[in-house]
Amino acid sequence: MPSSFTILFIIIIIMAILTWFIPAGSYEVDEAGNIIAGTFAYAEQQPQGLWDIFMAPVKGMLGTDGTPGAIEVSLFILVVGGFLGVVGKTGALDTAIAQVVHANKGREKMLIPILMFIFALGGTTYGMAEETLAFYPLIIPVMIAVGFDSLVAVSVIMLGAGVGVLASTVNPFATGVASQAVGISPGEGIGLRLVFFVVMYLIATLYVYRYATKVQNDPQASIVAADYETNKAKFKTKATDTKMNGRQKVVIVLFGITFLLMVIGLVPWTMLNENWTLFETINDGLMGLPVIGTLVGQQMVPLGDWYFVEITMLFFAMAVIIGMFYRLPEKEIVTGFVDGAKDLLSVALIVAVARGIQVIMNEGMITATILNFGERGLSDFSPVFFSVLTYIFYIPLSFLIPSTSGLAAATMGIMGPLGTFVGVSQDIVVTAFQSASGIVNLITPTSGVVMGALAIAGVELTTWWKYVAKLIGIIFIVSCVLMALGVLIF
Repeated sequence: MPSSFTILFIIIIIMAILTWFIPAGSYEVDEAGNIIAGTFAYAEQQPQGLWDIFMAPVKGMLGTDGTPGAIEVSLFILVVGGFLGVVGKTGALDTAIAQVVHANKGREKMLIPILMFIFALGGTTYGMAEETLAFYPLIIPVMIAVGFDSLVAVSVIMLGAGVGVLASTVNPFATGVASQAVGISPGEGIGLRLVFFVVMYLIATLYVYRYATKVQNDPQASIVAADYETNKAKFKTKATDTKMNGRQKVVIVLFGITFLLMVIGLVPWTMLNENWTLFETINDGLMGLPVIGTLVGQQMVPLGDWYFVEITMLFFAMAVIIGMFYRLPEKEIVTGFVDGAKDLLSVALIVAVARGIQVIMNEGMITATILNFGERGLSDFSPVFFSVLTYIFYIPLSFLIPSTSGLAAATMGIMGPLGTFVGVSQDIVVTAFQSASGIVNLITPTSGVVMGALAIAGVELTTWWKYVAKLIGIIFIVSCVLMALGVLIF
């Protein structure tokens, strides 16, 4: 099986070839940038050649006028690696992991539903995806140490956050962007999405729990049994003593505060409720204080308005703070940071190569043509069939456009009005879109999250597909049923 980089580059080549055969086209857009339904027009063909193919990963990293760059995500990944490298120098994390293993002796499987629920909450509230890459180096050693395999570790995070995103309730990057595109409140349709969340969480958790039980009872039953001993050695925690000194305890507290601030900072509180302005008030108050406001920094962004730039700064600052608090020599702080970043370099590059696929499609002007095919093909069905077919239609489209917010912004201006035309409420269309996008982003090689997570865990993409095949089938069938019931009931 080729490496992740090769798979992604092959897909870039395939997309470039398709730009020679799929007619180019474009839609008119309104002042907000939303596509106007019924305005598709064919354009001059924009076939992508060898120059464009090799430029795609470069543009994928830096961005173009039509495709946002992956540089923010890639830099975040590198800084998280550096942060973990500095924390690793203190020995606090290894000792803490040893304590977790010791404390859960005999009931290790209870970690699975608890952790999956935490990640699912992150997914459903603010679209936790790329941010999860910071957790894989933490969770994998825990799962390996208690007798599970690397697939269980990846599943707890990726499937946990993934089903949360699939069943987004107030996720601003899926529900928020899509609802705004069709002119409805993100709260509309939340009843059906809550049902999705509960059902999908239970299905995914049961699936992972059953597999983990099988592996724990018989390590040879693992799909990655051939790598079992290798992974045990690779992800073995360095600490054998479960006692922490005073400074290590403080490091763990600072470590936890870092991730807590990341979550709080990313949740768009005022978008969820316009009256939730506590963090803006605190930020404005600090900025208004003489001397202190200037000392803190007049460009400080309030919690809730953070994105990758701000959380990257957070991990960088906390790496410095933790290193200095633990009294690590300056050289050890720098060495730990650089070595940690080096460990996640391949992950950072994978994200950029994956973004190159979207660059080729946009510059080849075939994205609008694919959307127009859906616009013409879905307009003559009954409400129930339309909702199910919209869900199915979004599956291949989500493969081609892995960015949830990008797909919402690009298509909801078309699909929302189509739903209204056949008698389907626009919130149902929003749910169909995010459910389809969510299931695809659990397996697609065009997702930097999938490829990055598997790279960290050392799991082949085909192995992951084999492992989740049944789960994907179950989620697909249940989603179709819930979409049909949503039209009839909600």
